[in-house]
Amino acid sequence: MFSALAFAARHGRAALVLGLVAGLLLPGLASALQPWLPEMVAGLLFLNAYRIGLRKAAGGLAEGIGTLKAIALLQVALPLLALGIAALFGVAQSPAAVALILMLSAPSVTGSPNITALMGHAPEPAFRLLITGTALMPLTVVPVFLLAPGLGDLAEVLRAAGRLIGAIGLTVAAAFLLRRLTLPVMREEQARAIDGLTVIALAVIVVGLMAALGPALRTDPVLVLHWLGFALAANLGLQVLVFAVLRRRAGSGAVPVSVVAGNRNFALFLIALPAATTDPLLIFLGCYQIPMYLTAILMKPLYGRTELRTGR
Repeated sequence: MFSALAFAARHGRAALVLGLVAGLLLPGLASALQPWLPEMVAGLLFLNAYRIGLRKAAGGLAEGIGTLKAIALLQVALPLLALGIAALFGVAQSPAAVALILMLSAPSVTGSPNITALMGHAPEPAFRLLITGTALMPLTVVPVFLLAPGLGDLAEVLRAAGRLIGAIGLTVAAAFLLRRLTLPVMREEQARAIDGLTVIALAVIVVGLMAALGPALRTDPVLVLHWLGFALAANLGLQVLVFAVLRRRAGSGAVPVSVVAGNRNFALFLIALPAATTDPLLIFLGCYQIPMYLTAILMKPLYGRTELRTGR
């Protein structure tokens, strides 16, 4: 069993591509998995927390301050900058601008530690950004929604964020407790086995996330291609930009911050905001999964340099 899971871990990037393809080519399977997405995402988070453990997740004082600075940049400064530029050009209410502002206001996706690890970097910094960014989201979204009330109902977003924080808190606490009770010292082969499980979980989750994209691709492929180009530019372009800014200052720490910069839990707003705001963005959500799940392949040449690696 360990060898099979280690095999999955070694071929993680290929597994993510297979998940994307399956989501497009198997719409019946994608539709069947879609209702189980919340449970699958919670399971992925549990595996991440169990793999990392409380001690590595907590980090030290310097790591904590760096995490807060990164969250201020990613979840406050960037969406406000995007809002200001969109307002300057008079397109703040356009679907593309709304999608970008909401994306930048969201915390990290649950899979960011796994994506970081697949490129040979330690997952702990990305995990800290995920947990802390989600916990602080009720504070970080306030200035964005106050300056752009057309985005939706701030109160509903805060309620959704509260539910998300509660679910994440319970899941992570359970994982940390179980890790302490069952495996306080994790051997390398055990860690690789858990890495294999998380790769499989990611590949299954993306099938469900692609449920809305396959039908749209068949009915209006031109619209899908437009949204796909926008999603690629928003995700990968932002990663390159943040990496270029932080590389000299943060060294290896620039990689997890850059990964999180482009890969956000945009789906949270689809749950919290009214359909009138979110319906035009559903295709963007499906397209957004493509650069997210291809980050470990497309960004490997940039992030995979030996001098940046920190180990696992």
